[in-house]
Amino acid sequence: MAAGITNPDNVALIFGVTGLVGRELARKLVVESRWKTYGVARNLAHHDQEELGQDSNFCFISCDLLDPCQTSEKLSSLQDVTHVFWVTWASQFQLDSYECCDQNKTMLSNALNAILPTAKSLKHLSLQTGTKHYVSLKGPFNELLNSYYYTEESPRITLGNCNFYYELEDLLKERLLALNVSWSVHRPGLILGSSQRTVFNVMGCLCVYATVCKHMNLPFVFGGSNKCWEEVYVDGSDARLVAEQHIWASTNQSILTCTDHNGQAFNAVNGTSFTWKETWPALAKKFGFEKDSMVFSESFKFVDFMVDKGGVWEQIVVERGLRKTRMEDLANWAFLDTLFRCPLKIRANRDKVNRLGFKMTYSTVNSMLYWVDCMRHERLIP
Repeated sequence: MAAGITNPDNVALIFGVTGLVGRELARKLVVESRWKTYGVARNLAHHDQEELGQDSNFCFISCDLLDPCQTSEKLSSLQDVTHVFWVTWASQFQLDSYECCDQNKTMLSNALNAILPTAKSLKHLSLQTGTKHYVSLKGPFNELLNSYYYTEESPRITLGNCNFYYELEDLLKERLLALNVSWSVHRPGLILGSSQRTVFNVMGCLCVYATVCKHMNLPFVFGGSNKCWEEVYVDGSDARLVAEQHIWASTNQSILTCTDHNGQAFNAVNGTSFTWKETWPALAKKFGFEKDSMVFSESFKFVDFMVDKGGVWEQIVVERGLRKTRMEDLANWAFLDTLFRCPLKIRANRDKVNRLGFKMTYSTVNSMLYWVDCMRHERLIP
């Protein structure tokens, strides 16, 4: 590692540093005085290498966390770590499956086995999950919950459910119980940010889709259910807000004490509601569509429409001088179809963080427009 801070007060270890929130955590911490930062992922994207890799207070570690030997080899020497941020997950298997639970638990267990014996100055571990903590996508779906706001104390779903979030929380409670280490869990909703390494990247989906439609002179269609078009059913979570909440909780000892071995849970949402009906026109205007180019369709499927557009995207990348990406690096059309036809509402109450002094909020519409600008600045879209 290049010469940086000689005696940092805090040393961060970010797992998932190339993801939506991981990138923001790294950006915030490398410019903070008295912080040194390690970032872990399998690979570092080229533009992340350009931005973070040149900073003397940042060190990237390429590691396959599913490999216990490699994990131990790469991480057991990091004796100076004071704060761990777990903002990664394994997406190989379907959500709500036992295989998904086992894989994600194995990753965290391998990391803890490597870190805990040697990082004697560890103060806090910050875990990121999500508001899916409160629901099961397997159904049956209870219409009575459609107006319900979930608090951090809302009970787990137990009947026929398999949620790897619960596995990770229970593992932390078990492993940190005897140590003088506090921990917190953060539950964002629909994360808004920019990354080439994220499975559920809504801004990547929207930006690629809008760019292709504009290039081909096609209408900007919202394909989804009428309920998801007109009603508030999910919370936006700006990646900047989620990253800031991780740092706030992990360094605020008036909130998190070392005797709180059960951990503290915090919903991490923007704090303002939105509908796609109000957001779609703002996005259309941002990408230069005329009003009559906006269309709502319950039968339109992004998977079907975009199936043959990979070549179009490659052409756009070349013609507009963008960073070289495949369409799949930024977009997941099955995810977008699922999001726009979500059969239940997942709304999170943020009274707890408000009461404890975390006041950061964002307009979700403005968040989306901000991240469009960021993706343009990074030359991911024209």
